[in-house]
Amino acid sequence: MDNIFLKISDMYKDSRGSAICIVTSNSGSVPGKIGAKMVVFEDGSIEGTVGGGAVEKKTIEIALEAIRNQTPVHKNFNLGEDLAMACGGNVSVYIEPLAKPAKLYIFGAGHIGKALAKYAPDMGFETLVIDWRSDIFVDPETINYKQLQKPYMEAIGDIVFDKSTYVVIVTPNHEMDEDILAALGSKTAAYIGLIGSKKKIAALNIRFREENLLTDDELKRIDMPIGIKFKAIAPNEIAISILAKLIDVKNTPI
Repeated sequence: MDNIFLKISDMYKDSRGSAICIVTSNSGSVPGKIGAKMVVFEDGSIEGTVGGGAVEKKTIEIALEAIRNQTPVHKNFNLGEDLAMACGGNVSVYIEPLAKPAKLYIFGAGHIGKALAKYAPDMGFETLVIDWRSDIFVDPETINYKQLQKPYMEAIGDIVFDKSTYVVIVTPNHEMDEDILAALGSKTAAYIGLIGSKKKIAALNIRFREENLLTDDELKRIDMPIGIKFKAIAPNEIAISILAKLIDVKNTPI
């Protein structure tokens, strides 16, 4: 797979997690030349090869674990001792999971949504603010995030949900908040958070269970009321509490 580095941008777009495996050294009669490359996807499929056989099989196993842990591994195989291969020799393989950028979708371009969007890119989040109102957005040349004017429910269909997706729901209307949550609460995501008072959240939990809009497990994974709890009052302060939670989730191993 000589053009592996040309394909990295495609792997970022793939919903599957992946890891790049590269043969860094070898000695003796071994498969896989130095520099041989392979990509392992979290479903076990591969592109390229590090030589085939027992070395490749074991490399795939280690790569899948590296994807789960998001931790690079440099593994040396003694073909005789580790893999019971009569040819002997040694092969070293470097395995690095491809860490996809965290993609933050903010539903609602009000004071809190804009404040969060202002801070989030500096903390490693590719940020998109979604709102249906045409007069609420700011000059795109003055900000470091993207804006999308579109009805919330239509915008959901444009999003590719995966384990690097973060969603914050802060619209100006409780009913809109709940409609969005019902539509995306069961989707794959690293984080989904919903703003609201304790009373509102309690009522939402009851209604969603009674109407079978989301399962108990799906409701439990929603961060609501949203953010890390401290005495946040102003929109900027609330945005900081939300951002702190997003950072905590992003930096916590799965």
